[in-house]
Amino acid sequence: MSACTIIAIAGGSGSGKTTFARELQKELGDHNCGLIYQDSYYIDQSDKFDKDGGSVNFDHPDSLDFDLLAKHLGELKKGKAVDVPIYEFSTHSRKVESILFPCRKIIIVDGILLLSQEVLRPLFDRSYFIDCPEDIRFERRLNRDVVERGRTPEGVKAQFDSQVKPMHDQFVETSRVHATRTVNQDDFGDALEILAEKLRDEI
Repeated sequence: MSACTIIAIAGGSGSGKTTFARELQKELGDHNCGLIYQDSYYIDQSDKFDKDGGSVNFDHPDSLDFDLLAKHLGELKKGKAVDVPIYEFSTHSRKVESILFPCRKIIIVDGILLLSQEVLRPLFDRSYFIDCPEDIRFERRLNRDVVERGRTPEGVKAQFDSQVKPMHDQFVETSRVHATRTVNQDDFGDALEILAEKLRDEI
């Protein structure tokens, strides 16, 4: 019997998936629920990075260590703690330090490419795809990257046009077929409340 229930929250960058994941964890409480971010598993790109919005494609699956994430989720299902990597966005490098992540009854995994990966899908007990129009996703990403990640508006726009949109169309959008449920912006709040109630009952 699995030691925990693992839930994937996927969808395009800026779709609201991280908000959904964080609000769900808040509803369930830190003691019962832990949150893992796909972005923690970026491969160190510091030696390849040329400029903001440049050639390094952070939205392609090859930029992430999904095998390590799959290994960690497998360990969590056995009730074991894992050492989650720390990725530093300002330097595009993985830190030497890691964060000890203990198993809890509910584990939420947040990431745009989760459902595109065959190595991950069998590990998810439920999966949600957050759907959102492209123009809203871009505005949200622009605000986040400039404010939180020290990016320039020009670099964010260049990256969106050359990498984010093409990768979304190729890998993210096509992965929604693997979701247990698709959540639209109109039913965002209701879906969150219903899922939180179901998981509270399981806890």
